[in-house]
Amino acid sequence: MAVHQLSRTRARQIAIQAQLLDRERQTDLVDVVGHLFHLQNDPTAVVAPSAEIVLWSRLGDGYRSSELATCLEDRTFVELRGMIRPAEDLALYTAEMAGWPETAGAPEWHMARAEWLDANDEFRRYLLYRLEDEGPLTWRDIPDRSEVPWKSSGWNDNRNVRMMIESLEQRGEVAAAGKRGRDRLWDLAERVYPNVAPVPLEQALRTRAERRLRSLGIARAKDPEYPNEPTADVGEPAEVDGTRGRWRVDPWFLDQDFSGRTAVLSPLDRLVYDRKRMVDLFEFDYQLEMYKPAPQRRWGYYALPVLHGDRLIGKVDATAERQIGVLRVDAIHEDEAFAKSVARAVHDEIVALAEWLELDLVLPA
Repeated sequence: MAVHQLSRTRARQIAIQAQLLDRERQTDLVDVVGHLFHLQNDPTAVVAPSAEIVLWSRLGDGYRSSELATCLEDRTFVELRGMIRPAEDLALYTAEMAGWPETAGAPEWHMARAEWLDANDEFRRYLLYRLEDEGPLTWRDIPDRSEVPWKSSGWNDNRNVRMMIESLEQRGEVAAAGKRGRDRLWDLAERVYPNVAPVPLEQALRTRAERRLRSLGIARAKDPEYPNEPTADVGEPAEVDGTRGRWRVDPWFLDQDFSGRTAVLSPLDRLVYDRKRMVDLFEFDYQLEMYKPAPQRRWGYYALPVLHGDRLIGKVDATAERQIGVLRVDAIHEDEAFAKSVARAVHDEIVALAEWLELDLVLPA
């Protein structure tokens, strides 16, 4: 098969089109989530939860957050492994759950977790009993009855209830069933997930790789988010000027015309989530700085990347101060000085963000 030779500009355009961020706004929430394959359900809401910003940036001011909540309540969407997905896509994961941890390409830590589960089987059965009897519950509602504590590099040491729930989600025994405040509610999976016929594992893994590539347009063979599910045999091979090594491209995008727009993005948007891909294609300098000490931040606690046309051009340091009804913008960082037309387009998008949030906009002096 011939290797497609792509300029950086064309590769960027493919990535933007695949993420539904070109000029034509989308109109259907379910179609958007289906195409994007998943939305990260991160609770941080400095401006708004990431999933909400992602949807607004695709659907525009016609989108309301209540729509996503409704789709989760009526099980049009389900949450699996921290990602919001169309409920029918559960069929792509049930065979893997049934065979967990011994699924194709499973990392070694799966087996270590399975051994920890076996050592705490009495705790596992107690947790499932509590959910059956009283669920849905948060992890805080369940006492730690583990006999062997969870050991890790330090982050999850002794977080035994959380690790038990996460392990049982991997096995398909429990499922996220909403939220109480910032905490996820958990219930028996059979009471949450739709009854869908599982897709055989090999077919499911390939379909997932194809869907991921369709949502990204162009990607490396090994996605850092899914290191055990390579995309090496989906799409077609490509090389991108100015970058090293091979890429995989979804050929559907190769002949599509591109027309860009301006968009303010979530820090967890899939266009920028893979930071190495972001640098390779967009040559964009960006990090989410919420975990850095304030004096070390260049762009702000939760700075929003700015897309204009086929370039990432800056960051907006903004905070939604809902108690006083304000979206406060502390800074608009321009990677290169904005032309007047670009500055106006970015300003209009920030105004649209404030209007969507139903907050008054306060700009830097």
